[in-house]
Amino acid sequence: MSQQRSQHCGRETRVGVHERQGAEHMQFPFTEPPAFGATIEVKPGIHWLRMPLPLALDHINLYLVDGGDGWYIIDTGLRGGEVQRLWEQVFAQCLGGRPVLGIVVTHMHPDHVGQAGWLSERWQAPLYMTQGEYYTGRTFAAGPGDSVSFMIRQFYQRAGMPPQSFEQIRARASGFSRVVEPMPGAFIRIVEGDELCLGDTRWQVVVGQGHSPEHACLLDPERGVLFSGDQIIATISSNVSVLAIEPEANPLKLWLASHDKMLGLDALDEDTLVLPAHGLPFRGARTRLRQLIAHHEGHLQALESACREPRNPMELLPVLFKRELGAEQINLAIGECIAHLHYLMARGQLERLLIDDVYHFRSCDPVGA
Repeated sequence: MSQQRSQHCGRETRVGVHERQGAEHMQFPFTEPPAFGATIEVKPGIHWLRMPLPLALDHINLYLVDGGDGWYIIDTGLRGGEVQRLWEQVFAQCLGGRPVLGIVVTHMHPDHVGQAGWLSERWQAPLYMTQGEYYTGRTFAAGPGDSVSFMIRQFYQRAGMPPQSFEQIRARASGFSRVVEPMPGAFIRIVEGDELCLGDTRWQVVVGQGHSPEHACLLDPERGVLFSGDQIIATISSNVSVLAIEPEANPLKLWLASHDKMLGLDALDEDTLVLPAHGLPFRGARTRLRQLIAHHEGHLQALESACREPRNPMELLPVLFKRELGAEQINLAIGECIAHLHYLMARGQLERLLIDDVYHFRSCDPVGA
């Protein structure tokens, strides 16, 4: 298996060569995205729009679903006056005088939930989220307070992170609330297997894990449409990280299990139109799911081979990320590296050693590696 390394940028991981080549086997029915403030109808009653992001990943895809008496919004964009101005432009030009009836947020990352509070108040419309995403978002919005717990300091120390890098991470720890409007004080919970009625259309709720706690995708088997959020994107692989607040987590196990579950859905086939949060809509969901699984398996093989001698997570970053990482990227990069290491531990392929209060990982079969 090709062991291509990825470049980490913002919240996402850019694909390696094998994934770009795999994209040739998918279909992209729309070659140009809508301009900011405009929409494209991708299926009858489903409109695609974009909002800007101040990152190398410079946009998020959002969607409007016609519910008959009004509209439902799928994801919301980052907090900020420019995004609100663009939303008002969409409202004036694209709603046909009908109101917004509800806001569905796939998960709690700021580019998805950032304007949920404003939109909910603007239209007096309820927010729909999974419980894990809503409460995690509320927790992050509250910020870390004036002190950082010993467990969080210990997490970064045991990853081999130098003190100056930790202080930079700490300085940005309250950044969530700066890019997310105050979240609504109430929500309507959606769960795996629910049928969410948006007008006359019933959407099956499919929950994925690993990238975030309970990421909701919406599948319409009759029309062959999937709102995939960050769970399936055509040309990038979403970040899967161990976070300092849950230092012994195994999110990659959840991520891969979620992909296996989606591969088992009879209603999800290669003709399904996948509407992702980034990049272009595409067909070829099963192809893409298999590529994503192979992408991580390649990383796992590379890490296991690199651990013939004990190495700590900071030392292992070049195995996954071939270019130099900026200070703002170290946190996500170290989290993703540890996610792969924890998965290898759970499979019995690596052991973890505490050496001078730093975790080192070593292959359980260094001779045969």
